[in-house]
Amino acid sequence: MNERIVKHTFFWGLVTLFLTAYFGRTAENYLQSFYFTCFMLPVALATSYFFNYYLVPQFLISKKYWKFGLYFIYTLIISLYLEMLVMTLSFIVLGNYQYDKMNPLTVDIFTLTITLYLIVLTVAFARMIKAFQSTTQLNSRLIEEQEKSKTPIITVKSNRETVPVILSTICYIESMSDYVKIHTSGKTIITKEKIGKISDELPSLFIRVHRSFIVNKNLIDSFSKEKIHINGTDIPISRTYKKAVMVELEEKS
Repeated sequence: MNERIVKHTFFWGLVTLFLTAYFGRTAENYLQSFYFTCFMLPVALATSYFFNYYLVPQFLISKKYWKFGLYFIYTLIISLYLEMLVMTLSFIVLGNYQYDKMNPLTVDIFTLTITLYLIVLTVAFARMIKAFQSTTQLNSRLIEEQEKSKTPIITVKSNRETVPVILSTICYIESMSDYVKIHTSGKTIITKEKIGKISDELPSLFIRVHRSFIVNKNLIDSFSKEKIHINGTDIPISRTYKKAVMVELEEKS
């Protein structure tokens, strides 16, 4: 099952338990509280998703504040109307038309509205934290990439010596069984270092096209969906990397 669906299902399951406990504690009737929560939940779901996945990205983030304010007022009015329908439904189904059988909290429109928008804002807060984490990770990757780009060389161990390799001269890197070949425009350097370690030190100029090959995008002569021709050699593109490689190469071309 999709991870996002699992997370959302888990969250709304917690909301259901919280509302059941919250409403049930007052009247000490948790079964009635659960039924009322089931009536209330579609309103909370609709309001929360509309607010957080439409109003905020479409108007608030894009700085269309007056439209955001206007549509938020509409949302508030509609959600109040739906809450009143929930109250009426619960009065008929759960209270059997007898007001004294109703939980005091479930017939208090102010309490219901506050509860509803606390849920909405909780979702908004969670999305804000997630967006902040994504932005932080993206900034970290950009800084790391900038640092890599500042370094015109990488150093590798070859024949017990540290050998500097100019990045712009590397055509492709080939991983063998227990060593790696770095094919440059002038020579081939053999090292015992792992291709994954070398890959971590390379800037975005280089792309992994196969578990055993990394190529320099600037030195590619031609490419197809199955292979890349570079420096007189055909490099296979594996199925694992094909989609990402095609996107990068087509953008570059």
